[in-house]
Amino acid sequence: MSENPSENLWARMVADDPEHSRRYAERWRTLAAQGMDLDGEARLIDAMCARGSRVLDAGCGTGRVGGHLARAGHRVTGVDLDEHLIEVAREDHPEGDWFVADLETLDAGALAALGEDEPFDLVFSAGNVFGFLSPGSRLDVLRHLRDALRDGGRAVIGFGAGRGYDFADFLDDAGRAGFRVQGRYSTWQLDPFPEDPAAADFLVAVLER
Repeated sequence: MSENPSENLWARMVADDPEHSRRYAERWRTLAAQGMDLDGEARLIDAMCARGSRVLDAGCGTGRVGGHLARAGHRVTGVDLDEHLIEVAREDHPEGDWFVADLETLDAGALAALGEDEPFDLVFSAGNVFGFLSPGSRLDVLRHLRDALRDGGRAVIGFGAGRGYDFADFLDDAGRAGFRVQGRYSTWQLDPFPEDPAAADFLVAVLER
């Protein structure tokens, strides 16, 4: 993880290697073409939503998860700071609405500027997005996501260990941001999370506004 508290790791990787985003997108397209099951996250999120829910895909990448949810009948808005990945999302998953936007500055005003001024029923972040955030932005991002939800709405956030954001620190930040931790799991299939967060390899947190 970057040692600079204001540096987004994904942005740094792209700056260091301009072809990084293209390779990333092609990797997911190749896996899909090979018939790989890439919808585990989407199945969980779909089960948590009433049909036709407003869903925010926070750090949507190529739209892999949000696109599945849009085809399942949800109203999906996806945001990502990577312009190439948003181009891929628009091409591969036209059922959703995809915008270039930075989670680190995605407050209510920024959402309204995108035409998204209604609250969401559910917000999710998959693909280790929280490991790429600049350390100094993490609490603000959680607050922005909470503010984007309707009362009683939920956020589902998953990321792996070893990405510079300790799970215990994340869960503490979630509480400080105004969330109640509804559930903690070690996979998108809801396997139990260990009592000691330091012993976990992955966290899927279900948070309630």
